[in-house]
Amino acid sequence: MEGINERPALVLLSQEAKGRIHQSVLRILCEMGMQVLHEGAIKLLKGAGCLVDENRVVRIPEALVEKSIQSAPRNIPIYDREGHLAMDLGGDRSYYGTGSDLLYTLNMDGRGRHRSLLEDVRRAALVCDALVNLDFIMSFAHPSDVLPHEAYLRSFQAMVECSTKPIVCTAEGRHDLAEIRQIAAVLRGGDKEVRSHPYFVHYAEPTSPRKHPVESVDKLLFCAEMGIPVVYSPAPMAGATAPITVAGHVAQGLAESICGLVIHQLKAEGAPFIMGMGPAVMDMVTAQSSYNAPEYYLGYLAAIEMTHDYDLPSWGYAGTSDAQIPDGQATFEAGLCAFLSAMSGANLNHDAGYLDFGRTGSLEMVVILDELIGQIKWLRQGIPVNEETLALNVMEEVGVNGHFLSHLHTMKHVSTTQWRPKLTSRLGYDRWQQTGSSTLLDRAGKRLKQILETHQPPPLPEDKAEAIRRVIEGSKL
Repeated sequence: MEGINERPALVLLSQEAKGRIHQSVLRILCEMGMQVLHEGAIKLLKGAGCLVDENRVVRIPEALVEKSIQSAPRNIPIYDREGHLAMDLGGDRSYYGTGSDLLYTLNMDGRGRHRSLLEDVRRAALVCDALVNLDFIMSFAHPSDVLPHEAYLRSFQAMVECSTKPIVCTAEGRHDLAEIRQIAAVLRGGDKEVRSHPYFVHYAEPTSPRKHPVESVDKLLFCAEMGIPVVYSPAPMAGATAPITVAGHVAQGLAESICGLVIHQLKAEGAPFIMGMGPAVMDMVTAQSSYNAPEYYLGYLAAIEMTHDYDLPSWGYAGTSDAQIPDGQATFEAGLCAFLSAMSGANLNHDAGYLDFGRTGSLEMVVILDELIGQIKWLRQGIPVNEETLALNVMEEVGVNGHFLSHLHTMKHVSTTQWRPKLTSRLGYDRWQQTGSSTLLDRAGKRLKQILETHQPPPLPEDKAEAIRRVIEGSKL
């Protein structure tokens, strides 16, 4: 059927505004500079014609910035544990997953929270494996029952064992990142296959304002060397570590990410890089860093539009809330964040289930978000407009005295035209009351319990599981 497909999209910035923001980014990089504390990176930058002062502040020529933007790949395919294509990062394609390293996890009985444990990492991976609208996983929890320098590697092992979905991981440094890659090589069957069919993405970040620590840059360089897709996303806080105005906040964050891109591309031109920023906002009344203030959304949307303008894969957010528990505020904020990400075409959207300013995680919220994201994905498909969907011949057949309920056209298209909820209630009040008067949170809790009791991800082959155990046991950590 010939026709068109009208997909909804959200546009915030004019071309003039994008041009002015980009010129500000160039001025920050070329004139103000970035402090780079990694000697190897400084050597690369000097060799490429950058000026470096006695404080290790590097000024990057405009031509090098533009060259780096052009040399990075426009699309990055990511594969699941079994080697199947799971995501194609780039363009306006949106994917969703959890976040990492939460200090606290809400108890399932709704009575308070506990310090996150390795078991919380395992449970989160298992739940995400069962939820069809979550495309990737992160650790969700930062395990307090594991030695700090072992936490990232142990979390990666737990995710590998409990889900087949691709992973976005954090790491302490080059040492454990190398062992994470070794685990991926076990799963893929060799180093070459890890490069050609990447299973995980690494997340690293600089320190705002305009500082690039040794550890962050070292991981960035390792990813470039090894062809590991990497996110390099600062988290400048408006009013604290970045200008309070949205435009200035965005310009600084983009400049910090692009500085990482320049270093990364100098190390390995064409290596996969994902651009982004977390435009946190300091609430000047509470001194809290908000994930869900409207100024945050504006900064985030502007950063995504600029990344589209650079034609680079983007790091995004979805499913966050500043609420302390999964209540009405949490559902509203998390759903709005996911909706904005989809409509702006952000690619790799993380943090589903984040509460309390990114300190606490709720698996009930993750289950609720699977439903919300499913609805958002349905919306994002848009409206196909063609002879079949316009249905003029059907209208003629039905006439003014008939109905469409039993028409073949209705039966043919009902499953592809109507989204069906699994948690959302569409019962009338009386039927809802007769079936127990459950809330959305009640239903999410029931679904969560069912997943934890019954879902079994495909097991790792024993030879690979044993090889991974040997990597962990032989770790230099």
